[in-house]
Amino acid sequence: MTATAPPGRKAWLWPRLRTLRARVTIVASVAITVVVLLGFLLLYHLQAEAARRTIDGQLRTYVTQIEQAGQHGRWPRPLPPSTLNAGAEAQVIGADGHVLAATRTLAGLPAVYLLPAGATQPVRQTAAADVVPNEVRVAVMRTTAGGRPVVIIAEASTGLLNLLNGEFAGRMLLAIPVALLLAGFTVWLIVGRVLRPVEHIRRAVTEITSADLSRRVPEPGTADEIGHLAGTMNDMLSRLDDAARRQRRFVADASHELRTPLAAIRTTLDVGLTYPDKASWPVIAERASQQSARLEELIDQLLLLAKADERQLSERREPVDLAAVLKETVAQLPAHQADIELRAGTSLMVTGDRGHIRRLFRNLIDNALRYAASRVVITATADGGLAWIEIDDDGPGIPAADRSRVFGRFVRLDSSRERGTGTTGLGLAIAREIALAHDGDIRLLERPGGGIRAVVTLPLRQGAASGGEQA
Repeated sequence: MTATAPPGRKAWLWPRLRTLRARVTIVASVAITVVVLLGFLLLYHLQAEAARRTIDGQLRTYVTQIEQAGQHGRWPRPLPPSTLNAGAEAQVIGADGHVLAATRTLAGLPAVYLLPAGATQPVRQTAAADVVPNEVRVAVMRTTAGGRPVVIIAEASTGLLNLLNGEFAGRMLLAIPVALLLAGFTVWLIVGRVLRPVEHIRRAVTEITSADLSRRVPEPGTADEIGHLAGTMNDMLSRLDDAARRQRRFVADASHELRTPLAAIRTTLDVGLTYPDKASWPVIAERASQQSARLEELIDQLLLLAKADERQLSERREPVDLAAVLKETVAQLPAHQADIELRAGTSLMVTGDRGHIRRLFRNLIDNALRYAASRVVITATADGGLAWIEIDDDGPGIPAADRSRVFGRFVRLDSSRERGTGTTGLGLAIAREIALAHDGDIRLLERPGGGIRAVVTLPLRQGAASGGEQA
């Protein structure tokens, strides 16, 4: 029977092997072991080649020594041993294949190697079967001694190579598991240390809830990828925290604004119901109608801002003539005390939603009329591929520090939320969202001579140009 790990052990071990730390450790350990193995193989090859070159060099030197010893055709019997390799053996063979001289071990034996005419590699003979090992290195030399051609053949066993092979195999058997274990242990420690900040980040993120986005993940303080990850996550948490704060503030302000007209309607009706015989029902109905209209307008504005958050304000794309929209908007304004002067080019074509663009200008003009002392001037021109619409009023102006803040939702510059104008504080916020949805922008600047200048820029349709001005 094959032993199997208990289910509990598998359940404990498998998730650990699936971790990034385990996978990196396994892959890196195998890669390091392969590199070590390749290094050993390369080292073995270099050492074996060096051993072969050493033996060949020793044999060539030995052959040269034998040649010098028999220059007159008289050879020592037996041939002297090699001074470099004690295991080297040699024979001097005449042209007829007879052995003329040999070392002590090969004395009296026929030629163990012969060098055929024209060949460079000696041929092993049967006489070598019992006296010459199979694994040998051989060196040969053709020469003339005493007027006779001879061949000097020297051979030596490759015992050094055999020793090297055995030593290499033993070291390989020891080095591979040791390298694998050391590599795995080292990589495990290094990867664990590297991923420790990631684990801290993960734990911190799991503890962060939507109820409290003020917490931040720990930053390791390094300039590497993990440091960048922690910084990016903290930036994201800051944006989420800011968005959540704005959403909570928006909901609170919207609840307050919705409660005000509802409370006014209910109070008016409660008074009439309490004194039905004395109540002026036409007046009560008129007041309830006014508050209902205010409530309806507020709901429309909130829905419009919700569409802005969903990037749905510019879904409808059509040619829009800004000059015509401005004239239409001014013509539909209710009676007011300030004079309005409109200077608009005859051809200012943009692309977008006509209704939303009209609301954009209506909100800005209403805001200018609300604070203007006597006059509002609207100028529309084209320059640099943009339509420039400037709305000037001669009112008290806005401090420079508040000119960006007034585009926030439910923002009023005075502390009272129950102003006589009955505004909700959403007009400029809606205008800015519409401009941004149409790839435009709104800025509030100081008007020369006092007051505020609202500057709207919208991209013109391709080929559109400005015409002359008209009052």
